[in-house]
Amino acid sequence: MQREFSCVKHARVRLLSQNQIREVVMDSDSDEDKSYTSQESEDEEQPRPPSRRSSVSEPPSPDYSNSSDDEDDGNVGGQQPQPCQWTLPPKHRRRVVHTFIGAPKGKSSEAAHITPESNPRSILLLFFAEIITLLVVEMNRYYHHFLDNFDDRPSPQLEVTEAEMFAFLTLQMGHTVQDRLEDYWTKMEQFCTPFYGQTMGRARYCHILRFLHFTDNNRNGADRTDDRLWKIRDLFEIIRANFLKFYNPSKHLAVDEVIVKFKGRVLFKQYIPKKRKCFSIKMFKLCDSTRYTYDMNVYLGKDR
Repeated sequence: MQREFSCVKHARVRLLSQNQIREVVMDSDSDEDKSYTSQESEDEEQPRPPSRRSSVSEPPSPDYSNSSDDEDDGNVGGQQPQPCQWTLPPKHRRRVVHTFIGAPKGKSSEAAHITPESNPRSILLLFFAEIITLLVVEMNRYYHHFLDNFDDRPSPQLEVTEAEMFAFLTLQMGHTVQDRLEDYWTKMEQFCTPFYGQTMGRARYCHILRFLHFTDNNRNGADRTDDRLWKIRDLFEIIRANFLKFYNPSKHLAVDEVIVKFKGRVLFKQYIPKKRKCFSIKMFKLCDSTRYTYDMNVYLGKDR
């Protein structure tokens, strides 16, 4: 042991130059890189166990082999693909707002004779004069058809006039509610209302109410099957035409549905349980800002 120590002690120490130190360092780095790459290749050859975090398989990586082949086929004669030219995205078109070119809001030229001093009767006749004529014509026609069905005809009554029809329509029975229709002409002091007896007799009123009609029953039968509103179609079209003719609406219009309470027997009656008027007829109206009904239509069903 002492001999070896003395040999090392007497040995000369050899010093390395700067170039030799650089060569030694470079050789050591290259050996580390080789060992690292060899270790990576061994890890890739060994199959990795499935991950325990998720049992869902990862989606397969996209295969670009076919796309590269197609691109190579498209490059005929070794031509390079031209780059796509970038352009600005299309601008959103501004909504075109057309100027309102309608007539001034208010009454039309057809109602020029109506002034602020006009009474309510003149305004009522403006819309219902044609309707009163229609009711008088159709009621008298229906009454004569009724008489023709009897071999022993009863004594006919006088035809209804427009004045009587106007009085029939203007009787304000809703202001004094009675239990029975006959009570409006009663002579009992606690129920007596002289206005109804002075305006029209009870027998004449009941005669008009019985034969009141709006259209001719002998019309072509095709209208009865195609139009569910054929019984009052003429009356309804006259009202629509008058609404359009006598007033110019404003540019602010709204369309909405209207529920009209009705418990009669018609095919287009609606049952809406969530509405207060569960049995009703649905209508669609076109109104302006003054609540004037400019146009309307009745909902007759999905297939109508």
